Amino acid sequence: MPAQLIDGTALSQKLRAEIASRAAALTAQGKQPGLAVILVGEDPASQVYVRNKVKACGDVGIHSVLEKYEADLTEAALLERIAALNADPAIHGILVQMPLPKHINPHKVIEAISTSKDVDGYSVLSAGEQMTGLDGFRPCTPYGCMKLIESTGYDLRGKHAVVIGRSNTVGKPMALLLLQANATVTICHSATPDLGLYTRQADVVVAAVGRRNTLTADMVKPGAIVIDVGMNRDDNGKLCGDVDFAAIREVAAHITPVPGGVGPMTITMLLMNTIESAER
Repeated sequence: MPAQLIDGTALSQKLRAEIASRAAALTAQGKQPGLAVILVGEDPASQVYVRNKVKACGDVGIHSVLEKYEADLTEAALLERIAALNADPAIHGILVQMPLPKHINPHKVIEAISTSKDVDGYSVLSAGEQMTGLDGFRPCTPYGCMKLIESTGYDLRGKHAVVIGRSNTVGKPMALLLLQANATVTICHSATPDLGLYTRQADVVVAAVGRRNTLTADMVKPGAIVIDVGMNRDDNGKLCGDVDFAAIREVAAHITPVPGGVGPMTITMLLMNTIESAER
């Protein structure tokens, strides 16, 4: 029987309804959640992402502030603006859209955001909180992946999870979240010999490398859960993930589609982190 699709669009809508309810409750107490989004430069993809984030805020009752700056904005001016937002009690989350112009150090910018408002969960301190099990902000994409797995009713305790990819934004935090759920975790990457040796043992595979067909059907254990974080294009220009979806669907028990799987969850978890920040 083909794998059951894990519908990220449907789950996202359900979670956004919950977020809207929590936002309304906070607003009724005179504390409307607020997210500041900063965009520097004219990167077309960034403009689309920012527009989607601002719209999502409006849809659930989160107050959003969009600040757009020319690409020649100085690093010092950006850091000064972040400091002002850190001090603004009406702002509970700060997001600086990446990539930044080359003359601005992204690490310095991320570290300038107050940890209490780091709703992307990218700072060194936020990463440290994750590592040590403190209640910090979870990076949005891995957080969304965990919600997708949770939606299947699958208990991760004692299960073997393989994460393909070791990025600071997805791979590493994904592994930590799986560990916190009591899974046994293996991290694989571009230097891993015989990737299939590890994935064939896995009850859960999270593919996050940005390369088509990284995971094929012969590399998947029958009945596994496959979470596809990849966003690529096939030979016909059609959106696809990191896994051979059609073939793996005949082997796995649950699988996320691309599009419509992990993608819708990322902005939703940004909204969730903003709500959690306001509630704190």
